[in-house]
Amino acid sequence: MVRLVLVLGDQLTPEIAALRHADKARDVVVMAEVAAEAEYVPHHPKKIAFLFTAMRKFAAHLREQGWQVAYTPLDDADNAGSIPGELLRRASEFGARAVLATEPGEWRLIHALQEVPLDLTLLPDDRFLCSHREFSDWAEGRKALRMEYFYREMRRKTGLLMEGDKPVGGKWNFDHDNRKPAKADLFRKGPPDAPGDPVLDDVLDLVEARFPENFGTLRPFSYQTDRAGALLVLDHFITHALPDFGTYQDAMLEGDPYLYHAVIALYLNAGLLSVLEICKRAEAAYHAGDVPLNSVEGFIRQIIGWREFVRGIYFLEGPDYVARNALNHERHLPSLYWGGDTKMNCMAQAIGQTRDLAYAHHIQRLMVTGNFALLAGIDPAQVHAWYLAVYADAYEWVEAPNVIGMSQFADGGVVGSKPYVSSGAYIDRMSDYCKSCHYRVKDKTGARACPFNLLYWHFLIRHRDRFQGNPRMAQMYRTFDKMDRARRETVLAEAEAFLDRMSRGATV
Repeated sequence: MVRLVLVLGDQLTPEIAALRHADKARDVVVMAEVAAEAEYVPHHPKKIAFLFTAMRKFAAHLREQGWQVAYTPLDDADNAGSIPGELLRRASEFGARAVLATEPGEWRLIHALQEVPLDLTLLPDDRFLCSHREFSDWAEGRKALRMEYFYREMRRKTGLLMEGDKPVGGKWNFDHDNRKPAKADLFRKGPPDAPGDPVLDDVLDLVEARFPENFGTLRPFSYQTDRAGALLVLDHFITHALPDFGTYQDAMLEGDPYLYHAVIALYLNAGLLSVLEICKRAEAAYHAGDVPLNSVEGFIRQIIGWREFVRGIYFLEGPDYVARNALNHERHLPSLYWGGDTKMNCMAQAIGQTRDLAYAHHIQRLMVTGNFALLAGIDPAQVHAWYLAVYADAYEWVEAPNVIGMSQFADGGVVGSKPYVSSGAYIDRMSDYCKSCHYRVKDKTGARACPFNLLYWHFLIRHRDRFQGNPRMAQMYRTFDKMDRARRETVLAEAEAFLDRMSRGATV
């Protein structure tokens, strides 16, 4: 009896579990571009175009390997509009009653598949190093789940940067070497652009016609859309950027969106690259003497440490995780996140880059757009939906713990031991954004005071009961209490006035 083999847009891996367990001689691979997945949040046009193009090319690759593939383009007149609908349609077409699928990365889609009236076999996504059971066993009995300790287990498990049972260099973490600002460099090369091709051209026309109102610039489109192209980007990073990645990974510069970052997350998360091939390439560059230890360790930590950790959190915490709002933040996401005018240059730079590229690196996301949302008390569900929509590498398993947990502290401390908040001083230290800003980062009060300076204290004071006992935050409260009363009152009043203007739709 024929079975349907479901392959989703972020499962573009020939060795994905569902394909490994399928029979090429009789089973039918089902792939579909459906409205339900393209529209549940208003995805960036570049994200949609990347996935549809990569899916079409992957389907062609499977056919070349002898698979029968039933592929549904978005504009197919018979398109059922959803993954469950497409499975039922193809089941009727091929006389199938069973479906093989690899576990999706979102509870929403897992539940949708479980409700399809077909015999579903849902296989673990073993492209990840840590299974749900392994993470649950690691987490059991711990008072706090901290990535650093999980990361050490992943180092031991993989043997990456290990000498026996000891870390190379005698330390697990070299992050203290990785916080330097960068300077403009005319010779710094970004990742290689993809050449145009007929498949991409067709998809760009389709996305342009179907999603004209979505936030984000579709053209020019430069991302790679197949495995060969993804490998080119990886090669470029290892050779040209990884040597300085560690030192400058937190830096931000106007007009230089990529700096020394890999820009491979969209390829890794879609399945065009694998975890171990990436990390082993980086490790080999270190052993060859081409890359310093602080860079390769910091890079590998992001992948086998942080990436695996947040996936573990997402599935451990369950479907209600994305609805958490521990700080009771309820302010609406302001229009500036969707390209509205703002006088804050750091926000304009990060959001403008996001609009044009569907990309921003982790510090722009955490300490600029995320920091502002947290300080301003914006509803974390709206912040979550924005991040999920606008970045090409965003899928809920990775995005939600980064936003609900790390960025917005809406999970109450599951991911982080304290909220990641800062005044404008941090942004000034790590970027050149403040030099051309309407506001003055050195001003603590007054008409030109940096909003981050005002909102920083406003956040701490409105959440004083929760955080003043946190050992990592106690000094901040002591500093505020040492201010004279008039200054404290002025700071809080000006912060309230700023938030009121923003809530009324004024340009801030």
